[in-house]
Amino acid sequence: MPPLFHVVLHQPEIPNNTGNIGRTCVATASSLHLIHPLGFDTSEKACRRAGLDYWPRLDLHHHASWHDYLANAEHPSLWLLSTRGSRSLFDAPLHKGDHLVFGSETAGLPATILRAHPGRVLSLPMAPGERSLNLATAVCAVLYEGLRQLIHRRDVRLSATGRLRVRPPSPRRTADPALPRPRTLSP
Repeated sequence: MPPLFHVVLHQPEIPNNTGNIGRTCVATASSLHLIHPLGFDTSEKACRRAGLDYWPRLDLHHHASWHDYLANAEHPSLWLLSTRGSRSLFDAPLHKGDHLVFGSETAGLPATILRAHPGRVLSLPMAPGERSLNLATAVCAVLYEGLRQLIHRRDVRLSATGRLRVRPPSPRRTADPALPRPRTLSP
């Protein structure tokens, strides 16, 4: 089953944020796209050392640049998240397969990318004068708003125990065979 959403991080800098976002992607049956350069190492050894036992279950994609990502993303439906957005996340219809693009922790998304996609720039409502949210917090809020919309439209269903009724993404082919294999869940 294809990912419910594609989370795209443009040049993330803080490994803990990306680790938390990866875990959220696994929990929401979403994929993660990392646009280089990164401010940290994502080798399997580094992930094992950091205790990221879920990392092999993450549908992870690396892209050398923004242009490389656009060339390989197969005509994505993009939503750009920025504090500079004038449209609320809650006014945007999110659909299965949408790409949710976030900028780096210190700089956000470059103005050139924002200008190239007018009408697709969203923001999360915040109190006046507040600067921004932590990147991992923002990604989580956006993904769960997307899930809420999918569930409301019945594009995704919940099990009797409140779990998503989707198959988890397949393990990456480069997963370390020494790490435990994920269990298959029935829909």
